[in-house]
Amino acid sequence: MKFGVVVFPGSNCDEDCLYSLKEEIRVNACYVWHKTTQVNEFDALVLPGGFSYGDYLRVGAIARFSPVMNSVIEFARKGKLVIGICNGFQILLEAGLLPGAMLRNRKLRFICRYVHLKVSNEKTPFSQYAQKDEVLKIPIAHGEGNYYIDDKGLEELKENGQVIFRYCLSDGTINDESNPNGSVYDIAGICNRDHNVLGMMPHPERCCNPLLGSADGKKVFQSMKRFIEEK
Repeated sequence: MKFGVVVFPGSNCDEDCLYSLKEEIRVNACYVWHKTTQVNEFDALVLPGGFSYGDYLRVGAIARFSPVMNSVIEFARKGKLVIGICNGFQILLEAGLLPGAMLRNRKLRFICRYVHLKVSNEKTPFSQYAQKDEVLKIPIAHGEGNYYIDDKGLEELKENGQVIFRYCLSDGTINDESNPNGSVYDIAGICNRDHNVLGMMPHPERCCNPLLGSADGKKVFQSMKRFIEEK
């Protein structure tokens, strides 16, 4: 089993992802430079957070055209696992691997703190280590994490079980107070129709050890590991 962590110019969570995968999840992992076009050796790919290409033009808009992205798209079409975290989520949206778009946070401020997420669908390769409606404590760090999709698109997400994580309070309550950025339907993470591509704004790689304030992020990567092992 081998994970690849894609590195774009401006990525800054690549080391966190690699460390968590190798030291906490105990899987073989290495970096994948953005100019690489060969990714067939990997079982899963991680697009980490950061500010790819300085977030010029629009978040993820330039990274979407990096040479590696055509390979990532083909990789996903083969049914292999792809996870985009924060800026990685934004890149997946720009690449068309996930539906919707990302807007500025509703208060136009960068937010960096722990939040709580409710697991809406526990039957995916990214959430099977959790329970239905389980509340996870995972940090966010973004200025453009306000996920948007039109009403028709939202209904399709709901019908197909593509909403994986929603922002909530520590007791699981979902309301306006629990939504840190204004995302429609309090969405924190979604997957594609085939459930093999996940985009999430919170950073699971930053909470894989209790010393960091939570180890709930491990459940995302452990789910991926289990899915690959059982294939």
